[in-house]
Amino acid sequence: MSDTIFVTGASGQLGQLVIKHLLARGVTHDRIVAGTRSPEKLASLAAAGIEVRKADFEDPQGLTAAFKGVGTVLIISTDALDGVGTRLKQHRNAVSSAVEAGVKRLAYTSMPNPGSSLLTFAPDHLETERTIKATGTPYVIFRNSWYHENLLRSLPNALKSGQWHTAAKGGRTSYVGREDIAEAIAAALVTTTSDSRTYTLTGSEALSTEQIADLARPATGKPLAVVHVSDEQLVTELNAADVPGVFISVLVSIEAEVRAGNLSIVTDHLESLIGRSPKRLADYLEEAKATYAV
Repeated sequence: MSDTIFVTGASGQLGQLVIKHLLARGVTHDRIVAGTRSPEKLASLAAAGIEVRKADFEDPQGLTAAFKGVGTVLIISTDALDGVGTRLKQHRNAVSSAVEAGVKRLAYTSMPNPGSSLLTFAPDHLETERTIKATGTPYVIFRNSWYHENLLRSLPNALKSGQWHTAAKGGRTSYVGREDIAEAIAAALVTTTSDSRTYTLTGSEALSTEQIADLARPATGKPLAVVHVSDEQLVTELNAADVPGVFISVLVSIEAEVRAGNLSIVTDHLESLIGRSPKRLADYLEEAKATYAV
């Protein structure tokens, strides 16, 4: 079996970090292949001795050629949340192309409990997992919890207005750092076992919106009140802010997911992979306070 690791989406934030941690764990440059739709974006990796190949999830034949000779393919889920099935089609293209190319192990970045999730895009993850398992190829599935960095979508505006409108109603989220996720993925990929595994990668604590606000206020020095609203009120506010309809449904489903407790899962899988506790949200907010307090 080839011990080459192919990282798709290598120009993205998670892909870059996974490659960084593969190198940190002793994987040599010649064992890593970086895949992207735009190879020119990875000139620095190519200059460092990492092979860069074009990998377009809309081009199955091109993907098959790109995956040739590779042992493990890490399929980093795409961001095509258009509501018409594009994301699942892309993932299935990647899986079938990897199998056709003779890849010996599939890896995929999923989400916690996609089978019971209320998120609009959860079926993409669930069906991708099923597609991977149906191939009979050994796999590693990473069910990643919400990133610390996801708060950049809501917290800065809340801090500007001094009010954080939420429909989560006391639900909790186990936030985790993208860097810790990447390190855990790299740690799992460097193992030589052929056993199929599923990891749920979370932070060490699940926090409510109120608890996150309690952390954000001292970190940023700004006032922040949590205001509970209904789903309908949230939709009205998002419409008023000219948020596209497909994204409104996604955002409201996230609030429902938190409210239902589906993102409050806490496991020790990440800690067992990286050998230390993951970074706490309080520490992340303190380090990144300048970003949030703009």
